[in-house]
Amino acid sequence: MTKELETKFEPEITAFYCIYCGYMAADTAGALQVQYPANVKFVRMPCTGKTDVRYLLEAFEQGADGVYIVACPIGNCHHVRGNERGRARMQRAKKILDEIGLGGERLDMFFMSGSQAQAYANAAKTMTERVRKLGPNPLKLQIEGQKLMVEESEDEVEFRGRRQKEG
Repeated sequence: MTKELETKFEPEITAFYCIYCGYMAADTAGALQVQYPANVKFVRMPCTGKTDVRYLLEAFEQGADGVYIVACPIGNCHHVRGNERGRARMQRAKKILDEIGLGGERLDMFFMSGSQAQAYANAAKTMTERVRKLGPNPLKLQIEGQKLMVEESEDEVEFRGRRQKEG
């Protein structure tokens, strides 16, 4: 990707995080006024163990250029091993993304405790920079192309509604 396009493209990123460490880290970052990119859309989960491959893939289908998960540190999950289950599902989703050509590097997982505001901000920065280099989600480009084709074809379609009676 060219430098010009790289600077113009601002990725849309979806972040899934647990209500314990992930939410607390976000809250701490806000309270300490730690700066991080504003292009991240957050989705709260009761635990990253509730992460489902279809949620991750659907985020890409909905137009996310990148997705990441914020979980409790390994060995310190509030639901014992929820973060490990979430990591296993994330790894499966990465394989699927590689197989379908989107690229597994658009998906990642970060582990942190609730007091790690800077780590939280760094995760958002890391994903934004990585995805900016990768470019837009190829699915989004296909969807936009299809919408454009539909709009063009609708202009050419004859009127099919009720016609007013003449006379």
